[in-house]
Amino acid sequence: MTTPLKYDAININTVLVKQYTAELINNESRLPGDLAMWFFILAELTVFAILFIGFAIAEQQNSEIFSLGKKELHQTSGLINTLALITSSYFVAIALHAMHLGQGKKAARLLVIAKLVACIYIGVKVWEYFSLFELGIGIETNTFFTLYFMITFFHLMHVLLGMVILGFITVRAAKNGYNAKNISGFESGASYWHMVDMLWIILFPLIYVI
Repeated sequence: MTTPLKYDAININTVLVKQYTAELINNESRLPGDLAMWFFILAELTVFAILFIGFAIAEQQNSEIFSLGKKELHQTSGLINTLALITSSYFVAIALHAMHLGQGKKAARLLVIAKLVACIYIGVKVWEYFSLFELGIGIETNTFFTLYFMITFFHLMHVLLGMVILGFITVRAAKNGYNAKNISGFESGASYWHMVDMLWIILFPLIYVI
């Protein structure tokens, strides 16, 4: 015979399981971060999509110029930048996981590492620009380099903006400004940074390799 105490225990466990299941469904069904940030990301992706399509069309019309232009680029530096951004995004992802666990200090430290790794990208990209300038190559050299400088510099500006955003959420995370119920700001910053990384993964083979 089941006692009232056992009934209470069963009811409490049932309620807890239902609440936990509801939280999991809610977390899985929602977009991470703020909706406004996703509209901004969508707008940015649209702009880059137009630039990438424009680059591809121009390459079809000026295949020889584009082939010669790509030979002047430093593919190794492009690969280094790819690895740097992927590694940086990895640390941002780990930081977000730590933040979900309520480990604000750990998340802040991981974001600092992510930004330091991202500095490799900035340093290599600036070096690459100056290397081309020393060869007498600039934005007005030909169609290929006009698009190369325009697209890569535009992306570089997004990297710098992303680092500012990471810096903001780093400071707030270090001060325990986020918690399990108030983490959308952190998720928004992480989502923006992953967008920057993804764009370079598309940009690198399109401009440097293919």
